Amino acid sequence: MKVFYSDQFVLPLPEGHRFPMNKYSMLRERVENADICGPGELRLPHAVTDKEILRAHDPNYLKKVVTGTLTDKEMRRIGFPWSERMVERSRRASGGTLDACRAALEEGMAANLAGGTHHAFAGSGEGFCVLNDSAIAARTLRAEGLVDKVAVLDTDVHQGNGTASILRWDPHVFTFSLHGAKNYPFHKEESDLDVPLADGTDDDAFLAALSGALDRVLELAAWDLAIFLAGADPFEGDKLGRLSVTKEGLARRDQMVLEACRERGIPVAVTMAGGYAKDVEDTVDIHFQTVQRAANMRELEISSASGRQP
Repeated sequence: MKVFYSDQFVLPLPEGHRFPMNKYSMLRERVENADICGPGELRLPHAVTDKEILRAHDPNYLKKVVTGTLTDKEMRRIGFPWSERMVERSRRASGGTLDACRAALEEGMAANLAGGTHHAFAGSGEGFCVLNDSAIAARTLRAEGLVDKVAVLDTDVHQGNGTASILRWDPHVFTFSLHGAKNYPFHKEESDLDVPLADGTDDDAFLAALSGALDRVLELAAWDLAIFLAGADPFEGDKLGRLSVTKEGLARRDQMVLEACRERGIPVAVTMAGGYAKDVEDTVDIHFQTVQRAANMRELEISSASGRQP
């Protein structure tokens, strides 16, 4: 399975910053050591171009991001200090999602070991998100005639407010968000389908809510592609999550989403989205099990197509 990584483009952060930048290199090493990818399948993504970015973002915002002329207030909203490396990493992380989408359209399944930057709006960033990778990818693929209908399946614990805002009036992209009702962002945007969860939601309630919504979304149209935001932050040990979902529950989430898409012949590009566990190893474990299940699903597809037993 093709997997795209951008951890070598490190965003320099001050000592004690709460964003777990090291999770990306740790995850890539886990994936590499597990032989999930064949020769040449673990890849650096391209950096999204201005043309690709402008399919989802305002020109003035892009100019300020690139030139470092965002105001202090705008940078505080993003949560990172500005640097040229921040810009390059943002381009590469979004490129990873676009490249994973292209690979998924060809092979059925692919993953980006970053991405899920769903809090970025057309004209602003926030919540550690500078560019909205899902919106850039969906709009670019449609502009190139590769897809008509795209479903964004967002299971990060925080609502995909930027994605909902950018794509709100786009009839070709459906935005679904399963998230904590009282969690950040405190002002929610309107997705095509929002499923808010109470604080403390456990595995059974989480999966029941997902199952009902997922069936509803996937039966709405003949989707050409699904972008699956597999956030690690619904985890019970996440510092910012406020839910009580176990690692096993999140593994079942991944299986549910991937299986539902496979049964309907929908290619899936998986992105990692958020994860802020007290122990970063827990976040990496959750992200890794998502990638592993996607790879298993891809192998199952190959086996079925060839008539072999998986």
